[in-house]
Amino acid sequence: MIRRAVLLLLASLLLCAGAGQAEAAGYRYWSFWDRDGDHWVYATQGPSTTRPSDGDVQGFRFAVSEDSADAARPRGRADFGTICAKTPARDGKKRVALLLDFGTTTDAPSGETPPAPRTACAQVSPDATTAEALATVAKPLRYDTNALLCAIAGYPEKGCGEPVAKEQKPTAQKENKSDEGPSLGLVAGIVVVAALGAAAIWHARRRG
Repeated sequence: MIRRAVLLLLASLLLCAGAGQAEAAGYRYWSFWDRDGDHWVYATQGPSTTRPSDGDVQGFRFAVSEDSADAARPRGRADFGTICAKTPARDGKKRVALLLDFGTTTDAPSGETPPAPRTACAQVSPDATTAEALATVAKPLRYDTNALLCAIAGYPEKGCGEPVAKEQKPTAQKENKSDEGPSLGLVAGIVVVAALGAAAIWHARRRG
């Protein structure tokens, strides 16, 4: 009985030791952002219903994220004056600056390489949506049956918001502890296992 208890406790400790390697589900998709001053804000509406004003800056980022709080922001300069410098204003039109960040190789689907981030200035009718503005500068676009934006400028070639196994990010405190060696709980557990093992040997010798 004691030997069985030792084996069960040891198995439990090994499971606990591997818990830090657990993975959480993320999703590979294009996130949509509004530029507010000098920072990005996750858009509250989708590009097919958002109607930007003349002079607005909006961004798209392809990445693996768990939710909006975890989503990666577009990278690169996002200044309307710079992006639309070569697109003069026209009567009856509005200009929307777009930053397209195709993400990193880590976030890319298997076998695909993300293009370099780029910017574009869309000049469209005053009532155009962001999706319509995007279509003038970044074709081909691809949507799924639920109108979810799946691809910009043909990237990625396939897939749309699919779940992806993503390694859970440890906190800074956990990272520091892992550098120092085994956790206190694991050490204590090993001590208990050793004690139980010694007790089992002692009982075995008495019975012998």
